[in-house]
Amino acid sequence: MLNLVSAGWESVKTQPVQQHRIIAAIDLGTNSLHMVVVKIDPTLPAFSIFTREKETVRLGDRDLVTGDLKPEVMDRAIATLKRFQAVAKTFNAETIIAVATSAVREAPNGKDFLHRIDSELGLSVDLISGQEEARRIYLGVLSGMEFNNQPHIIIDIGGGSTEIILGDSQEPRTLTSTKVGAVRLTGEFITTDPISNSELQYLQAYVRGMLERSVEDVLTNIQFGEFPRLVGTSGTIETLALIDAREKLAMMPSTLNGYQLSLQDLQGWVNRLAKMTNVERTAIPGMPEKRSEVILAGAIVLQEAMTLLGVDSLTLCGRALREGVIVDWMLTHGLIEDRLRYQSSIRQRSVLKQLSKYQINIEHSDRVAVFALSLFDQTQGILHNWGDDERQLLWAAAILHNCGHHISHSAHHKHSYYLIRNGELLGYTETEIEIIANLARYHRKSPPKKKHENFRNLLSKNHRQIVCQLSAILRLAVALDRRQIGAISQVKFKYYPDVQEVYLSIFPSHPDDDCSLEMWSLDYKKGVFEAEFGVRLVATLESVKVAVN
Repeated sequence: MLNLVSAGWESVKTQPVQQHRIIAAIDLGTNSLHMVVVKIDPTLPAFSIFTREKETVRLGDRDLVTGDLKPEVMDRAIATLKRFQAVAKTFNAETIIAVATSAVREAPNGKDFLHRIDSELGLSVDLISGQEEARRIYLGVLSGMEFNNQPHIIIDIGGGSTEIILGDSQEPRTLTSTKVGAVRLTGEFITTDPISNSELQYLQAYVRGMLERSVEDVLTNIQFGEFPRLVGTSGTIETLALIDAREKLAMMPSTLNGYQLSLQDLQGWVNRLAKMTNVERTAIPGMPEKRSEVILAGAIVLQEAMTLLGVDSLTLCGRALREGVIVDWMLTHGLIEDRLRYQSSIRQRSVLKQLSKYQINIEHSDRVAVFALSLFDQTQGILHNWGDDERQLLWAAAILHNCGHHISHSAHHKHSYYLIRNGELLGYTETEIEIIANLARYHRKSPPKKKHENFRNLLSKNHRQIVCQLSAILRLAVALDRRQIGAISQVKFKYYPDVQEVYLSIFPSHPDDDCSLEMWSLDYKKGVFEAEFGVRLVATLESVKVAVN
C-alpha cells in the first residue's frame, strides 16, 4: 500500500483565497486561436466569462514536405497572441494559461515555435497530449452542463483531431483522441471544388475507419440499460448548429447552448455541402468567415461518429477546452474542492497505473518518494526555492524512477525516461511529463548534460534547472533505500553556510544494522548533489535512541 499521505499530497494548498480572481486561457488550436477571460468567484466556486477572442490562424496548414509550421503562419499566431495578451491586460488578468494541441504537437518545429513565443512574448505555452486534451474538454463541458450522474458522450471536432469522451459527471470512463480533424482532412483529401464523388466516398470511408476504435472504446464502457446523451462542442459543431438554426428559425439564436441537431438534419447538410463550391458555402446564412473551406470535412466526421455511436441527436454545449483549462487551473490552485476526484487524484491514479503496469516494487518506490520529499522539504528555502508544483513532479519521478526495469536492467534509467515520456500520464502537461521523465532518467549514472537529446527537449532554462537540482535530490533518496528493505527510517538535514557544508543524520530502522551498503551508496552518489548545490555533504549514521528522541 503506498504511503500517499507521507508522499506529500497533503501539502498541496487547498484553502481558497476569498476574493475574485481574473485569469485568461488560450487554446492554440489547429484551425483557430481562442482566448477566454474569466472572473473566478472562489466562494461558489464558479467563473463568469468577461470576453471571448478568436482568430483563424490555421496552424494546421503546415509544410507538405517537412510537416513544419510555416513561418508566415507562426508570425500570424504570434501577432494574435500579442493582441490576446493586450486584451487580457485590459481586464487585469493575473495570469494567462496557454495550451497547444495537435498541430504544434506534431510539427517537427513545434517546440521551436513555443520557445519563440516564450522569448518574444514572455508567454509559456504547454503542449498537451490528445488524452489530456480530452480530459480538459470534459472538465469544460462539466462546468457548463448538468449531467445528473447520467452517462454522456462528448464529441469535440477540432482542426487536427477529434476527441470522444464518455463520462457521467464523475471521472471520465473513456478518453479518446483520433487524428481526424476538419483542417487535416481538407488538406489531405479534398482537391476538387465541389468535392468529387470518389473523393467524398473515400473521405467517408477513411473517417469511419479511423473512428472505429475510439467508438468501440466508448461503447465498451456503456453499461447495460444506459442510453447516453451525445454532447457536441467547439467550432465545427457550433457552425453546423448555427446554419441549421438560422435556416429553421430564420434568425440568429441568442445562444446555441442546448441546441439540438438531429442526425437526419446533419445528413441533409452533408449532402448539400458536398454539392456546393467553397464560394457557395460562404454564402450560407450563419457561415463564419473561413469556416466554409473546412466545414464539409468536419460535418463528415460528425456524421460518421453519430452513425457509429448509434445516436440520432446531438445537444450543443458552448464550453470546451478553454473552459476546461480554467477549471483545471482552479483545481490545481485549490479553488475547487476535489469532489469530482480530479487533478491531484487524477495525477496520483495515473502515476500508480503506470507503477502497476510496469510491475514496479511498490514499497521501494514509496520509500524513495518519502525520502525525496523529506529532503526537498528540509532543503527548501535553503538550497532551492521550488514549490508545490515541482514537489509533485519529484514525487511522480520518485515513484516511477525504476520503471525501466520492465524493459531491461541494463541502462534502465534510460528506459524509464522512454516509458514515462510515452506513457500518457493524465493530469500533466507535456512539459511536466518531460520533466518527470528527465528526473527519472538522471536518478543514476551521468548527471544532466547538454549533449543529451532528452535534456535538450526541455524548453527553458528554468525547466533544466528543475531537473538538475531535483534529480540530485532523487539520487540521494534512491541511495537511502539501496537494499530496498527499508533499512533507514528517516534522515535529518543540517546546513552550515559559513563552510558550505551539509550534514545528513541517517537513522537506521534496526539497532543492529550498520546500513553499510546505504552509507556507501550515499557516498558514491553525493558528488552530483555537491556539484549542483555547491556544498560538501557529510553523512553520519545515528543511533536508534537519537531517532526516538
